[in-house]
Amino acid sequence: MMKIILKAAAIYNLLWGAWVVLFPNHFFELVGMELPNLPMIWQGVGMIVGVYGFGYWWASYHPLKHWPIVAVGALGKLFGPIGFVGNYLQGIVPFEFFYTIIFNDLIWWIPFGYILLKVHKEQQWKLI
Repeated sequence: MMKIILKAAAIYNLLWGAWVVLFPNHFFELVGMELPNLPMIWQGVGMIVGVYGFGYWWASYHPLKHWPIVAVGALGKLFGPIGFVGNYLQGIVPFEFFYTIIFNDLIWWIPFGYILLKVHKEQQWKLI
């Protein structure tokens, strides 16, 4: 199950990252948000998300051994929503940006949590 989760996350991240890099304004147009002044920053986010896809794919070969990749991804999926809420409450980003949080972060909390719980139960917390 862990291998399937990580391969699905890899494919999702690679596709989402490619979409954002190749079509940086498309998400904003879909949700009716103002287009970014500097789309290259949004493309940078797409590149980072895409790179995570490679990490998840490699981690899928031995999830318990490569748990740090999963842990870093899980932290990003935790801090992303926290950052969104903080920025939304300050009026920096509109609510429509929440759609990225749903699909990039929230839906992965349980699957990634499952993997990290499995690592904990197997006591695989070795860094090497």
